[in-house]
Amino acid sequence: QQISWTPLLVLGYLFYLLLGAMVFQLLEKQAETHFRDQFQMEKLKFLQNYTCLDRQALEQFVQVLMEAWEKGVNPEGNSTNPSNWDFSNSFFFAGTVVTTIGYGNLSPSTVAGQIFCVFYALFGVPLNLAFLNQLGKGLNAHLITLERWVQKPGRAQVQLTIFLTAGTLLFLVFPPLVFSYVEGWSYGEGFYFTFITLSTIGFGDYVVGTNPNKHYIPVYRSLTAIWIVFGLAWLALVFNVGADLMEKFLQLKWHKPVLSLAEGATIKLEDEPEQPRIHIPS
Repeated sequence: QQISWTPLLVLGYLFYLLLGAMVFQLLEKQAETHFRDQFQMEKLKFLQNYTCLDRQALEQFVQVLMEAWEKGVNPEGNSTNPSNWDFSNSFFFAGTVVTTIGYGNLSPSTVAGQIFCVFYALFGVPLNLAFLNQLGKGLNAHLITLERWVQKPGRAQVQLTIFLTAGTLLFLVFPPLVFSYVEGWSYGEGFYFTFITLSTIGFGDYVVGTNPNKHYIPVYRSLTAIWIVFGLAWLALVFNVGADLMEKFLQLKWHKPVLSLAEGATIKLEDEPEQPRIHIPS
């Protein structure tokens, strides 16, 4: 019976990917075509206004801009822009490495930096997972204690609601307000950045502390990195609860001990305290 559900899960997983591909194509392809045509029109207008340039020279300059962006240099502003590799920014980058977020807007450009990054991640990623596992165990222990205090089954739903509500406010609702104020984003953009970051997806289309026209306090990105680490632990636990619910619904697990938090909602208890509970979704 456990095996019979596996093909259904595989088909459901593939269907979910196909559905996502179709929806993203429907939503984004037309906009991409519009922006591409608009960019080509802007290049033509630029050549018409500056007749001393030819198309080849313009394309070479565009290539220079793209290479600068790939190296982490913002083409906007001038040479007085803050360094991407001061201590605060370097601390933030180190956090994106060990948490596997990898925004992609900044990366080592020297051979020595690239080699160090490989070995730093080799040891840093397991260290980060161990740290997050300990945070997860602490959260689980807290939930277990609350469950022991609350003897009435009807109160368990209140416990779960408090846990989810507090985490949502602290890690998903309030931070976009800060980012909107500091970065000048809309609240929707701030919320998008928050979730994409804490889920370790990390597209890199929105990154804090990169606007050359804004003055940031020195510890801004460092504080953001600390918020990310604790937010990762909370969201990973939420993802694990969701995975448990999904696996239970599909009847893929039968004999694992669970702690009931609410009707239909469970969190696994570890028999061995040294076993990791939380993992980072990649």
